[in-house]
This record gives sequence, structure tokens and C-alpha cells, in this order.
Amino acid sequence: MALSMHSHSGQFCPGHAKNSLEDCIKAAIRKNFHLFALTEHMPRDAHQDLYPEEVLAGDTVPILFSRHSGYLAEAIRLRAKYETQIKILIGFECEWIRPSYGPLIKRLAAEPTIDYFIGSVHHVHEVPIDYDREFYIQAREKAGGSDARLFEDYFDAQYQMMMEVQPRVIGHFDLIRLLSDRRDLDLRDLKEVWTRILRNLRFIIERNALLEVNSSGLRKGLKEPYPMRCICEAFLTMGGKLTLSDD
Repeated sequence: MALSMHSHSGQFCPGHAKNSLEDCIKAAIRKNFHLFALTEHMPRDAHQDLYPEEVLAGDTVPILFSRHSGYLAEAIRLRAKYETQIKILIGFECEWIRPSYGPLIKRLAAEPTIDYFIGSVHHVHEVPIDYDREFYIQAREKAGGSDARLFEDYFDAQYQMMMEVQPRVIGHFDLIRLLSDRRDLDLRDLKEVWTRILRNLRFIIERNALLEVNSSGLRKGLKEPYPMRCICEAFLTMGGKLTLSDD
């Protein structure tokens, strides 16, 4: 049966997605989804962490928190409205820009409305790694100048995030591939990177968490979704459990 554990709307995630939250739910119903999770991005608590288009739009930290509150209220309304047609879960996607985000993630996750949250990493050395090539190169320079070193730092940041906030679902596990020089490279060829990948997969299994197979990588031109096939195969061999997302 069809489901998605990771979604965004243009209403509450402008610049990243399209359509209203209700339109997204209606589309899931038309596609005969039996479960659809609402997981807008969590608010960030520092102006320096806003994306360029947010700054241009005049967004501020208080606006982001107000938008999050509005999202939760609308999600509750829509869950009740469509409860006979589809099962809706309410959550959010976390941001791990620096370790100081840990307490905020935990506080947002403690909200009674929240069913779960997605543990994702979009920044390395506090620089976005999936926004555009310019930012990616900046992060790579901070990591030491090579994709391999940046990949190592990415998976270290992911491990730190998982240990600190213990998400139930891990988002786009190998997102770091997206803007790299060889984004479809078999990561088993990078010894230090692969060692970190296996460590992180073991942690996910130990915590009985889920690893999402996220189709957005295909939409963005990758040959395989997140995570790539070799990672999924290793995870399943280790006894891990997958879930599905379209992000």
C-alpha cells in the first residue's frame, strides 16, 4: 500500500515545495495512499541560518516560529477533516546546523501534536550542502577541500545528530551526494566514508529507527534515490527496516 513519511507544502515551506497543505493531502488521497505524513521543516532560531530566498522575502526567526505554529494548527484541522479517507501523521523535519539545535529539536518534538520527526542533515560546518553548488563548494573547502573529506564530516554530523536527538526516521541518508563532483559514485570506493556509513546504519538498527527510501533524489537527477542501492543492501543485510518517502 502506498505511503509517504516525508512531505512538504508550498504553504508552509515556501521556496522548497508547491501547493497548499490541503492540496498535498488531496493528491495523496487521489493516489490511494493509505498513510501520509506531514513533515514541514522546523523553524531555525538564528537569523544567520535563513536561506537567501527567506532573507529576500523578509522572513525573520519570529516569522519562522509563527509559521510552524500555523502549520501545526492547520495539520490538526486537516487530519480531522480527512480522517475517514487517509491516515495522517503530524511531524517535522529537523535541522542540525550545529549541536546547539539539539534542545530546540527536543522541545519541538515534545509538543503533544507531534507523532515523530525526521532526522536530517542539510548543513556541514554550518553551510548548506544541498542548496546550490556555491554553498557546497564553500562547505567542501571548510572540510579540507575534497568531496571525500566533506562526506566524512557529513556522516559524522549525522551520527552526532542521531545520538543527540534519536529520530524515529532518518531523512535522505546520503543527501551529501547531490551536488558533489561524482554524485553517483559507489560510496564503497571511499573507505573512510563507507566506514562511517556502516557505523551510522548500525546505530539506526540499534535504536530500532527507520531509514527512508526517498525518491526526491530521482527528481533531482540522481540515478538512484536516497540512499543509494549499495547502502540499502547493506542496511537490509544488517537487519534494518526501510520506509518510503517522496519529500
